[in-house]
Amino acid sequence: QVQLVESGGGLVQAGGSLTLSCATSGRTFSQVVVGWFRQAPGKEREFVALVTPGGATNYADSVKGRFTISRHNAKNTVYLQMNSLQPEDTAVYLCSARQGGNWDYWGQGTQVTVSS
Repeated sequence: QVQLVESGGGLVQAGGSLTLSCATSGRTFSQVVVGWFRQAPGKEREFVALVTPGGATNYADSVKGRFTISRHNAKNTVYLQMNSLQPEDTAVYLCSARQGGNWDYWGQGTQVTVSS
């Protein structure tokens, strides 16, 4: 079982930066893949980035070069550094974890709003 709590969202101007945190609890954090997803009003949830237990990362094309995902296993925390934010990045950002093929565990989400 993995519990996830996101933080760090807020309001930022276009071109600005934010860092989101996903704090986890549970004994299996070091064994799970952790990902960030986002959902804008009226749109489907979309993948943003993930990091494996070994530190390998993968990104959606829309955020490559602007967002960086990292994990600190000793702190059971995953971070999403977001730079050069644009209004189209506005969404609720959710943290998720998986051990197998399915994203089984989800946080409540944190709102990110980018003003133009």
